[in-house]
Amino acid sequence: MSTPLSGPGSAPGTPGRGPVRSGLPRSSRTARNHAPITATGLAVKVILLGLVAGIAIWAAFPLIEAEYWIGLALLLGTTAGLFYLYLTPRHIPAKYLIPGTLFLIVFQIFPVLYTASTSFTNFGDGHRGDKRDAIVAIQSASVTQVPGSTEYALSIATTGDAATGPLVFLVTDPATGEVSVGDADGLRPLDADAATVAPGGRVTAAEGYTVLNVGQASLRSQEITDLVVPTDDGALRSSGLSRAYEGKAVRAYERACDCIRDSESGRTWTADETVGAFVSPDGERLAQGWKVNVGFDNFQRVLTNPAISEPFFSTLVWNFAFAIGSTGFTFLLGMAIALALHSPRMRGTNWYRVLLILPYAMPSFAMLLAWRDMFNTDFGLINNMFGLGVDWFGQPWSARIAVILVQLWLGYPYMFLVATGALQAIPRELTEATSVDGASPWQSFRSVTLPLLLVALSPLLIASFAFNFNNFNAIYMTTEGGPFPADNTTAGATDLLVTYSYRLAFGAQGAEYGLAAAVSIFIFAIVATVSAISFRRTRQLEEVYS
Repeated sequence: MSTPLSGPGSAPGTPGRGPVRSGLPRSSRTARNHAPITATGLAVKVILLGLVAGIAIWAAFPLIEAEYWIGLALLLGTTAGLFYLYLTPRHIPAKYLIPGTLFLIVFQIFPVLYTASTSFTNFGDGHRGDKRDAIVAIQSASVTQVPGSTEYALSIATTGDAATGPLVFLVTDPATGEVSVGDADGLRPLDADAATVAPGGRVTAAEGYTVLNVGQASLRSQEITDLVVPTDDGALRSSGLSRAYEGKAVRAYERACDCIRDSESGRTWTADETVGAFVSPDGERLAQGWKVNVGFDNFQRVLTNPAISEPFFSTLVWNFAFAIGSTGFTFLLGMAIALALHSPRMRGTNWYRVLLILPYAMPSFAMLLAWRDMFNTDFGLINNMFGLGVDWFGQPWSARIAVILVQLWLGYPYMFLVATGALQAIPRELTEATSVDGASPWQSFRSVTLPLLLVALSPLLIASFAFNFNNFNAIYMTTEGGPFPADNTTAGATDLLVTYSYRLAFGAQGAEYGLAAAVSIFIFAIVATVSAISFRRTRQLEEVYS
């Protein structure tokens, strides 16, 4: 006779003692929860952990060399944590979450934080290194040959390709016959058995280096002239392709006054830590400076400096127009086509759909280049087909219309596909019910179909807006941001903020990474704000029609 239960959840024979427990011993339950590792699984785990260890060792050496101990500790802690996580049978959920989290940190959070930190600096051309680097560059650039300067036999070499590899000087000391190799980091001796020296002291071969012949060196003569090799007493510069001299620096750093003094003119430039440059009493700055924190100066320049704020705000207005127009027009066209093909009276809809999504199947960069040629004034297909003579990319508004049309052609297939899927998810009974109630097709679409479509497609429209707001390829591969006004070659009529910031960072007039990073922060803030507001409205719409 069995023992009755004395309460809910009680085990047999154990009145009132809580939930029923498994009769299996704990070791059996553990074996059941953790399946044995197969040979393939073990091999994959060993390979992946070995890869993690290899990456950690590879990354540790630069951190040690730079004495970045916090980064080294973080690297070691992360590596140890990964080994513990994947070598223990516990923490199963974390085994799946950690890889994605690490990728999120490396590819999303870290770039954003790095961009934000750069926006508070003057990082750019002339301000890339620290103060010591600036002093070395200033002194090296002012090196001139003086009476009694030591001359060396010179060979030009490279560690890479003869046409593009980094250049080095191979020089032979006339007094000792010692061979040295020099680059922008300085001069260092070369082992005697690692170089072949011809009569006269010229190096004809060196282990680990490719010695350039006269023809190869002549093609890179400007790079050879610009190369300065710092030494203890000055710097080495080339004198032709076969001789080098150790000159003296006309401008030298004096620690007592923290300034650069020109020995010929007597002028001085004092270090200004707020701007990261040496500045003379009359306000002249030396071209070579160093990286410093400038606070909100870059953001202030974007908002208040007329040379930057005017093109920034005009570009911002067009940026919104482009993003809204590209998203809105593609949505309207895609939805209209989807509605037409959704009608039960249509025949051959599958063939139509295949033809209509062809632009979506083509590589976008190739299509952008093709459209650029079709809008060509002289031989473009559009002008020739319609008998026009429009300079599409030569006038601001025609260029803007052209890029919107290109985006319409490239973007409507995506909207057509998603609208087709959303339409198929709407029960036909709803639209049939409106017809029974006497509603016209337009009233049925406006009151039932469109709201339900917006509920389904609003997140995609928001994502499309964000994508088009930063659609670098659409602009750069068609108009390159042009046309440009005569007084400003930085911001063109079709530039988006992303192409504008790219030109600030990598433009021919000099890179301003700090300023470009500040513009990027503005872009991030704008898109995040618009997306947050739009998602909030979307949730309200879902509540109404749910």
